[in-house]
Amino acid sequence: MTESLTDLTTHLAEVDPDVARLVEAEGQRQSEKIRLIASENYVSQAVLDASGTLLTNKYSEGYSGKRYYEGQQMIDQIETLAIERAESLFGVEHANVQPYSGSPANLAVYLAFCEPGDTIMGMGLPAGGHLTHGWGVSATGKWFKPVRYGVRKEDGRTDFDEVRELALKERPKIIWCGGTAIPRTIEFDKFGEIAAEIDAILVADIAHIAGLVAGGAHPTPVGHAPVITTTTHKTLRGPRGAMIMSTEEHAKALDRAVFPGLQGGPHNHTTAAIAVALAEASTPDFREYAAQIVANARALAGAMMERGFDLVSGGTDNHLILCDLTSKDIGGKPAAQAMDRAGIELNYNSVPFDPRKPFDPSGIRIGTSAATTRGLTETHMNDIARWMDEAISAAKTDDEDELARIAAGIKEFLEPFPIPGWSQSV
Repeated sequence: MTESLTDLTTHLAEVDPDVARLVEAEGQRQSEKIRLIASENYVSQAVLDASGTLLTNKYSEGYSGKRYYEGQQMIDQIETLAIERAESLFGVEHANVQPYSGSPANLAVYLAFCEPGDTIMGMGLPAGGHLTHGWGVSATGKWFKPVRYGVRKEDGRTDFDEVRELALKERPKIIWCGGTAIPRTIEFDKFGEIAAEIDAILVADIAHIAGLVAGGAHPTPVGHAPVITTTTHKTLRGPRGAMIMSTEEHAKALDRAVFPGLQGGPHNHTTAAIAVALAEASTPDFREYAAQIVANARALAGAMMERGFDLVSGGTDNHLILCDLTSKDIGGKPAAQAMDRAGIELNYNSVPFDPRKPFDPSGIRIGTSAATTRGLTETHMNDIARWMDEAISAAKTDDEDELARIAAGIKEFLEPFPIPGWSQSV
C-alpha cells in the first residue's frame, strides 16, 4: 500500500494497483483544486457508500411489483423509496428514477409524446440550451423538426414575445425550457402560458437547478410544466443519474418510454444513492445549502465584475455564471486551460451570439455548487475572482511560474475545506 492510499481503495489496490493509483490521484486532484464546473459537485459519504454497494449485482428489468427477474424483494423497496422521496420533495404526482442520465431521460420524453418529424421547440445551444432540446448534431435535431428560440442581445434574457411568436407560427408538439448555461431565473409560468395557448406539452429541464428548486432557492416548475426532467447530480448533490417527474396523466407514457422503450435494467446501486440524496435534500440543512449556493454565485459575480469581467445578463440568479472573455483579450479555451493549471477548475463555453467556434469559444462557465459543498462562503469569493484574474493575466504572457504560484496558494487555502469521501493518509 502506498503512503497516500486511502481506505476506500484498499481492496482495489490489492487487485488492480494501476486503477487504484489513478483513483487516488483523482481524489488528490479534486481535493487541491477549486471546483467551479457548474455541472459538478461532491456527493456525501453516504451517497458514495450507496453507489458502491452490492446492489450493482442485481438485474431488475421492469418496475416495482412487475419485474422480469426474481429476487426483487429489496430492490422493489429501494426503488419505491426513491420514488416516494422524489414525489414528496418536488411535490409531483409521479416520478421515474430509472433513467441512466439526463440525455436518455430527455429522449424518453420524445418517445412518449412525439413521432419522427414532429415539430419541437427549445432554446438554442448557443443561447444556453441543451443538445437534446433539438440541436442539429443531436439525434433530437435529426429525428424531429427543431424550432429554436434564443435570448436578447442587449441583456441576455429570454424574449418571450419571440417565444410566443415562434410557438404560434410553428405549433410544436413539445416546448422545452431550461438548459445548461442559463444564469437567470427560468420563468416557468410564462412558458406554461405559451404552451397552453397552442396545446403543447411544456417540459422543464431542471438538471442544473434541481437542488435549488428542492431547497427553495429557485421557483418550481410544478404547476406550470406537466413534465419535468432532471439529472440527480449538479445542485441536487446525488449520484450520476436522472429522473422524470410528471402529472399522473403522463405517468404511463413516460414509464413505457423509459422501459421497455429505451432501457433495460435500472442501475440499482444508483437508485439507492438517489434515494439517499433525496433524503438529504429534504432537510433544513440542504435548504441553507441551496441558499448559500446562490449567495456565493452572486458574490463571485460581483467580485468578477469589479475586476472587469463581462458577465452574460450582467450577473446571476442561481448557481451559474456565464462570462464573455472578449474584453480580456483571451479565448475561453486557453483561459480555462490556464486556470486549470492554476488550480481553478471550470469549462470553456460559448456565449450568446458568439463569433467564435464552439470548440474555441469566447466564454467560460462557472458554478458555485461544489465550492459551497466544501464550506466556502461569500467571504471567499473575492479571493477566487482575484485568482481567476491573475491566472488569465499569466496565461496571456505564458507565465507558468505565476500559474504554479497561484495553484500552490489555492492548495493551501483549501486545506481547511476537505471534500467528502477522500482524505490522504499520512
